[in-house]
Amino acid sequence: MTTKNTPTSEPITEPKPPFAEQRQQPPGLESEVDPAPRWKGQRYKAAGKLEGMIALITGGDSGIGRSVAYHYAREGSDLAIVCLPEEEQDANTIKEAIEDLGKRCLIIQGDLADKSFCDDVIHKVFEHFGSLDILVHNAAWQNRKDIEEVSEEELETTMKVNVYSYLRLARAAVPRMKPGSSIIATGSVVGLSGSPRLSDYGATKGAIHAITRSLALELNDKEIRVNCVAPGPVWTPLNPSDTGVDGEEVAHFGEKMGKTQMGRPAQPEELAPAYVYLASNADSSYVTGIVLPVTGEPA
Repeated sequence: MTTKNTPTSEPITEPKPPFAEQRQQPPGLESEVDPAPRWKGQRYKAAGKLEGMIALITGGDSGIGRSVAYHYAREGSDLAIVCLPEEEQDANTIKEAIEDLGKRCLIIQGDLADKSFCDDVIHKVFEHFGSLDILVHNAAWQNRKDIEEVSEEELETTMKVNVYSYLRLARAAVPRMKPGSSIIATGSVVGLSGSPRLSDYGATKGAIHAITRSLALELNDKEIRVNCVAPGPVWTPLNPSDTGVDGEEVAHFGEKMGKTQMGRPAQPEELAPAYVYLASNADSSYVTGIVLPVTGEPA
């Protein structure tokens, strides 16, 4: 088993708004978020569920992706992480943490909106590791805007990063993935129930949910499972780097939750175990085509 963490059974008080007022230029850095997102999983107990596997995680430098990468490494997986060049600082932090667990970590820098880069990512993973068992499409672009303010350039970026790259990565990876492999996407509660000023982002998340279900049916005969996690509000660099919100809105992010009284956003480490579950053939070998809500609200 690969873990240096000693899990705690003690109650952990999660950070609640109001947070510090803050803004960042996109794509944002986790190292500059206050309070720092929690991603190491103090309560999590690893069990070697992904021992010997190779996982690729887009957006694995920060936020949910960083926590998923770290939990995968704790479960025995080697990692490839895709990030933008501007996110190198965050990527080096998780790379060091993964290597400290005795696992390998390959950082691949580039823009997932570029078709050729998507193909190159898969090529580099197979060239470096020789195989790919888990593909996690997690990277996303988001800016809150009224519909009349959504430019053609913004629309294209959101669609290319969130939707096209999912299809392109799967298209390049599936022919080389073996039976028992899995694909996991990050959807969103916005794709399930909508949200004001996120029409383009919500459209992409709804598309991701639909692609997941379609691929699950298509790849069933290849014994490749395809699933999706649909988070609610999560405390990540995506929040302060959203150009459509101001510092005060960031400070109160996740405070109003609708059906639940939690009154806070999730921490990335509260999402990561769902991705472990869906990647582990010990846990979810009979699960495919689902969109799993992890929203802090009753279904």
